[in-house]
Amino acid sequence: MAQATLTITSKNYSSWSLRGWLLARFAGLDFVERIMPADDPKMRAELLLLSSSILVPCLEHNGLAVWDTLAIGEYLAELKPKSGVLPRELARRTRCRSICGEMHSGFTTLRSSLPMNLKAHFPGFKVWSRAQADIDRIVEIWDDCLAANGGPFLFGEQRSMADAMYAPVVTRFKTYDVSLAGRCGAYCEQILALPEMREWTAAALQEPEEIDEFEVEF
Repeated sequence: MAQATLTITSKNYSSWSLRGWLLARFAGLDFVERIMPADDPKMRAELLLLSSSILVPCLEHNGLAVWDTLAIGEYLAELKPKSGVLPRELARRTRCRSICGEMHSGFTTLRSSLPMNLKAHFPGFKVWSRAQADIDRIVEIWDDCLAANGGPFLFGEQRSMADAMYAPVVTRFKTYDVSLAGRCGAYCEQILALPEMREWTAAALQEPEEIDEFEVEF
C-alpha cells in the first residue's frame, strides 16, 4: 500500500491538525507529515478561524486527496475497517458518528474562548457561562459514552474517531485548568497518556513560533 502524506499546520495551536493526525495514527496508516510553514497565510487563516477550513488537514493517499477531519475519518474507516476508527456495532457506530458531528460543527464558544495552546497553562482561568455550557455538554457526552461502553475510551477498549475528535478538548482542559472528577477525569488522563499524544505534545513544545492572538487570557 502506498505511503500517504498528511498536510497539517501548527502542532501547538491546531486542533484540526491534531484530529487528522490522530485518526491516521489510530488507523495504523503509514504516512509522512507535510507541515505548512508558519508564514503561510493559509496556515494562519486556518488557525484563527478555529474551524476545519482551507483544506487542512489534508490526507493524500493512492492518488486521492481527502480533507476535512470527518471525511478523513470515514476514509480511514473504509480503508482500515478492523482498526476501530468506527465501532463495528451499528448502534455504537451511529452514536460515534453523531458525537463526532457535534464536535465538528458545534462548541464554537469553547473554541474561541479556550483556543488550543499546548505550551500554555492558565491556572484559575475564568470560564464564562457560555463556554461553561459547552464544557457541560462535552462532559455529558463523555460520561454517557464511558458509562455505556465501559471505557477506557469513549467506545470501549479501542480508540475511535470520537477519541481523536475530542482529544484537543482534553488539551484545552489542561491548558485552562478545567478539572474533571470521576470517569471523565480518568478519561482525560488516559488520552494525555497515549503515546501518540505524548509524541504530538513533545513536537508542539519544540515549535518556535507563537501567535499573539492565542498568547493572552481572554
